[in-house]
Amino acid sequence: MRDEILDAVERLLVKGGVDAVRLDAAAAEAGVSKGGLLHHFPSKLALVQGVVRRLVDRFEAVLPGPDAPPGAFTRAWLDASIPLAAPDEDGAGPSAVPVALLAAAGGPAVLDVLQERYRAWQARLDQDGLPPGVSSLVRMAVDGWWTARLLGLAPPQGADHHRLRALVEDLIVARPTEDE
Repeated sequence: MRDEILDAVERLLVKGGVDAVRLDAAAAEAGVSKGGLLHHFPSKLALVQGVVRRLVDRFEAVLPGPDAPPGAFTRAWLDASIPLAAPDEDGAGPSAVPVALLAAAGGPAVLDVLQERYRAWQARLDQDGLPPGVSSLVRMAVDGWWTARLLGLAPPQGADHHRLRALVEDLIVARPTEDE
């Protein structure tokens, strides 16, 4: 039942942002009683934190372990974040990153969940065996891509999407670090 409730909260976030997430609305969207919802999530904050935790857990599940070859973590970050195929012009379709960003707008207690994971991810990116700054630049490009898409700030479409992704991907060519 937890996953069905979190699925419902994701739908509410996409439809109306954090303000649309109310306990009664989440229960109705999930098709459960308010008491059933409260059994799993005692507050709106717990609901939104649950969505963010689940999304980052899913994201982490596709990332390679610490013994992966140089650049593998950064490449997986890109692949999990910016799809090969350009999104529809209308931005339609499910997308975990915008949901996480919308959820993070729920305040500091929700943002803390995302910030904690980002610190760990950044540490992994820094140790990914690429020249200093390359992995961070890829992460920043990914973050900018999602921010543009989420806020409708002229996100790249079609051929522009493909060119941008190829440029970012070219940064990940495994090269020895200065330490090697």
